[in-house]
Amino acid sequence: MAALKEKRTCGQRCEDFGHFVWDSDEGKFMGRTPEKWVYISLYYVSFYAVMTSLFSLAIWTLMYTLDPYTPDYQDRLASPGVMVWPDTYGEEVIEITYNTSDKASWMKMTKILNEFLEPYNDTKQLECNNYNCTKGKYFLQKHFLGPHHTKYSCPFLQSMLGPCSGFEDPTFGYNCSMPCVIIKMNRIINYLPTNRTDVAPYVNCTVLEGEGNVAKIEYYPENGNMDPSYFPYYGRLAQPSYVNPLVAVRFSLVGAKHAKIQCRVVSEKISYENYHDPYEGKVIFYLKALK
Repeated sequence: MAALKEKRTCGQRCEDFGHFVWDSDEGKFMGRTPEKWVYISLYYVSFYAVMTSLFSLAIWTLMYTLDPYTPDYQDRLASPGVMVWPDTYGEEVIEITYNTSDKASWMKMTKILNEFLEPYNDTKQLECNNYNCTKGKYFLQKHFLGPHHTKYSCPFLQSMLGPCSGFEDPTFGYNCSMPCVIIKMNRIINYLPTNRTDVAPYVNCTVLEGEGNVAKIEYYPENGNMDPSYFPYYGRLAQPSYVNPLVAVRFSLVGAKHAKIQCRVVSEKISYENYHDPYEGKVIFYLKALK
């Protein structure tokens, strides 16, 4: 019968570990001679240097082929989305509800609109975008002629929203039954909403429910037009001072003073019947004034 293996003490184990770390008889450190440690170290240094170089080369090649001004793939953005401000969302829908008798209620709406319109301040726009654009024509730019290798942007002034600019009426009509909403079309790089410049895209709002509660709908700028000079958009890097053209819509609420509204941007290349994307080309919201 094989002899039982002798049980080693803690001291003996420590002595074995110390002998493994440094074997003075054979001149080995942790099982290898200094010469072998030099060889294996050089191997791994060379291996990881080559791997790092290959990875860096792959990243450099990828970045070299990318255009920093235009995304390579934007096929999912065939038609832009449309948003409305004040952007007060319920569980599933946009609900713009306020109380004309409660100052805190309508002040909440005016605060949202004032914050949204800050970049459109007339002074800021004329400082950043002082290029004299030709209205009624697409602002096509092949070259980067703007400062710091950028392209020019057309100014959109807050005052162009007329009675809904916040200048004439700081409450935007929310202290009564004539509230203003602001419609914005989302950006798509190099997108042209029409094949012609003689017909500008425009906003059209219809009452889906509560038609008798809306006496009048007014658009600012006139006819709700989005001038072609704001298209195309060339990207944040190319046009750092660009702002979207806006359309303000003022509703005169009567009767029960609530309605379901659909506002869409009308243009030949903007679709709005996509069931899977309720914000493509249009936005639907509820507008209700309490008292």
